[in-house]
Amino acid sequence: MSSVVYIADDGTETTIQGRPGDSIMETAVRNGVRGIVGECGGSLSCATCHVFVEPETFALVGGPSGPLEDDMLDGTAVDREATSRLSCQIKLQEGVDYRVRTPKAQI
Repeated sequence: MSSVVYIADDGTETTIQGRPGDSIMETAVRNGVRGIVGECGGSLSCATCHVFVEPETFALVGGPSGPLEDDMLDGTAVDREATSRLSCQIKLQEGVDYRVRTPKAQI
């Protein structure tokens, strides 16, 4: 298993155990994590799963997966930051712990 710590805009932390191969977005939606909508279901067409990846996790996952994700990050409800990613594009790996912050709004 892997764990994902979701840090809400107000600082509240929620830790969820996730299955390797699932995305950070899928894990959040399945477990009712506040702050991630995932309106398109992970098809990279809505940007409602925007997260700010914490530095230690960003070192593992890096920046956008390609030009489409990079373009989508320009249309998020809250301005992107240097560590912004769409959580539908970050797949969990066995035994890895992830930390992401959710923005104040997704829509």
